[in-house]
Amino acid sequence: MKRALVSVTNKEGVVEFCQGLEKLGFEIVSTGGTMKKLIEAGVKAIAIDDVTGFPEMLDGRVKTLHPMVHGGLLYLRDNPEHVATVEKHGIHSIDLVCVNLYEFEKALRAGKPMAEMIENIDIGGPSMIRSAAKNFKDVLIVTDPKDYDDVLNAIENNLDDYNYRLNLAYKAFSCTGAYDAMISRYFASVVGDEFPDTLNISLKKVEHLRYGENSQQLANRYVDPFVQKSLLDYEQLHGKEISFNNLNDLYGAVALVREFGSQIVTAAIKHSTPCGVAIADSGYESYMKAYNADPQSIFGGIVAVNYTVDENTAIEMNKIFLEIVAAPDFTPEALEVLRKKKNLRVLKLHNLDSRDAKYDIKYLEGKVLVQQLNNKMIDEMKVVTNELPTKEQLSDMEFGMKVVKYVKSNAICIVKDGVTLAIGGGQTSRVWALENAIHNNSHIDFSGSVLASDAFFPFADCVQVAYDANISAIIQPGGSIKDQDSIDLCNKLGIPMVFSGYRHFRH
Repeated sequence: MKRALVSVTNKEGVVEFCQGLEKLGFEIVSTGGTMKKLIEAGVKAIAIDDVTGFPEMLDGRVKTLHPMVHGGLLYLRDNPEHVATVEKHGIHSIDLVCVNLYEFEKALRAGKPMAEMIENIDIGGPSMIRSAAKNFKDVLIVTDPKDYDDVLNAIENNLDDYNYRLNLAYKAFSCTGAYDAMISRYFASVVGDEFPDTLNISLKKVEHLRYGENSQQLANRYVDPFVQKSLLDYEQLHGKEISFNNLNDLYGAVALVREFGSQIVTAAIKHSTPCGVAIADSGYESYMKAYNADPQSIFGGIVAVNYTVDENTAIEMNKIFLEIVAAPDFTPEALEVLRKKKNLRVLKLHNLDSRDAKYDIKYLEGKVLVQQLNNKMIDEMKVVTNELPTKEQLSDMEFGMKVVKYVKSNAICIVKDGVTLAIGGGQTSRVWALENAIHNNSHIDFSGSVLASDAFFPFADCVQVAYDANISAIIQPGGSIKDQDSIDLCNKLGIPMVFSGYRHFRH
């Protein structure tokens, strides 16, 4: 008679699975709570201690770590010496293992103390999974309740061939690999090692995307289960499926909005760079200012806000083509308006203030760059010119730095009264970024505006171009060996300039 060893934390569907195995001629060996549930349901389960000859001990820490278990899993059925050995020691073969693991991730999300976290580290479960998966040609290893029906069907219809078993083993090793990665990340956080020698990050696929940045590229969306709250946790209330480019743009939009805290702000993003950003006293006013900042580029873009969208704001949003509208909430009337557009994606954001994530990762064909997220904004507002900025200019300087942080480098942002007037980014020369921003918005009067730069001025040319465009004040990180040239020219032209201390390259 074939034997199945069943020991699961997630007991969903396990009774029906074992009943199916019994009908197929398996006898069931089980442990603890799983066995109790099976017995109550009428499954004739054998206790693990009847197999090993030892009781479960040490509060359940030791129950399956025994040669009677692992010998029955690991011996090669086509190896005469192995067969003779297990017969000599009275070891019964185990032909199927059904195991899922202690809920370490659930305990982590619940914020359990370390003592409880340690007790949620499964030892016997991963050991059985690995033994069964190593000997997959002789042992079926089942780790996912979603596979129960398929496994029963495969056994009944002789479909459990080598390739079928190989795929179950692959899934099993993925299971234990992810489990150990989660534990490793937890211990790294406890000891405070942000950049360990071995960084274990395991990702779960949650969605197949239509394609990547371009239609010829396959793409999927994964989540890092160690990050408990993400800026991109949302509920889709309306619209077609989210694309790869949508998600990339959405992150930039929502991260930009997060910078403003409780200030009412609207951020419009196109091709992962801001095109219109505005703060105001109301959501409607904020949206209208952001829209009017660049009514051309916002077309086909993404709008993220940090306020509840009302009906009037939704009506204005519906006047143009938008890919996404993302907000913490929507009034019923606003939803009714936005749902009139079949394909508009309407997203309700859950964690707009989230800062749980630690890493910014770039995968470069097998080489991986890992850095901290750029969560800092300004070191200090250091006035470096004779001319002092006004209170209003200082406010716009902070606003401008928050926006320019999310523009592709080299990046320039010109702002006034909490609204973007012009944005220039992605240039190989900083002065070109500034000249493009001014040229592309030649209809705008820049008098009284503030220029924000994501990095220092290598030369004084940006100061001269800004002055010629009637820009009134400048904020930049500073740090160039020629800083004094820019300071001297500002003093000559009567322009206040502030150094912020932090550079914000975005590549």
